[in-house]
Amino acid sequence: MTAYYNEIDRHCCDWLSNLMDAEMITPGRIDDRSIVDVGPDDLDGYERVHFFAGIGGWDRALNLAGWRGSVWTGSCPCPPFSSAARGRRAGFQDHRDFWPAWRSLIAARAPGVVFGEQVAHGSAWIDRTSDDLEAMDYEVGAAVLPAVGVGKDHTRPRVYFVGYADRDGQPSLRVDGEVAGLRRDRGLSRGVVQTDGLPARMAVFSAFGNAIVPELAAEFIGAAMTACTLASQPWGSEK
Repeated sequence: MTAYYNEIDRHCCDWLSNLMDAEMITPGRIDDRSIVDVGPDDLDGYERVHFFAGIGGWDRALNLAGWRGSVWTGSCPCPPFSSAARGRRAGFQDHRDFWPAWRSLIAARAPGVVFGEQVAHGSAWIDRTSDDLEAMDYEVGAAVLPAVGVGKDHTRPRVYFVGYADRDGQPSLRVDGEVAGLRRDRGLSRGVVQTDGLPARMAVFSAFGNAIVPELAAEFIGAAMTACTLASQPWGSEK
């Protein structure tokens, strides 16, 4: 298995390299260019393609979920839609809104499965993403899930989504918090789905902002696999 990691933050790229050396994430290529400079041909031959890769949380989540086969993942930068002051919430007019660039690559390569996440209150973002994926013949499922649902001590709700190529005879995708087996209430969430999470070597202060919660993403991936029997289907084919 080989992987492609696209990440412009050099600090995160260094960690990705270290994690590959330590066999903590799938080995492959680290591309530190902006996604706008990546062409469809650059993605030839990779089974896992990670955009906005951060410190490899999506790859870790796929491993935790027991994923097999080809897949694309991405966590588009959240500042355009974040409630944090530095985000300014410029939305679609923000120069850091990179979904259009990712969408173009998805359209060109037609990966079988795409996973991603965004801040939970970015409803306009997930609506646009879903509409765009459906226009490319993907079925889309999404759920707002909190980090406390996997025993973390912070809420950090995020909307996770999956798109899979529409194929005749496949069930419609339905993924939500209940399917994922997660508890949303902070008082009930402690101790739920306790796992090791990111390896300790990933826990670098400046990299936390570029990280998802892998256990939570793994729960969502597992729910999608259950809902659509992804593990036994050839979802990873491309054009």
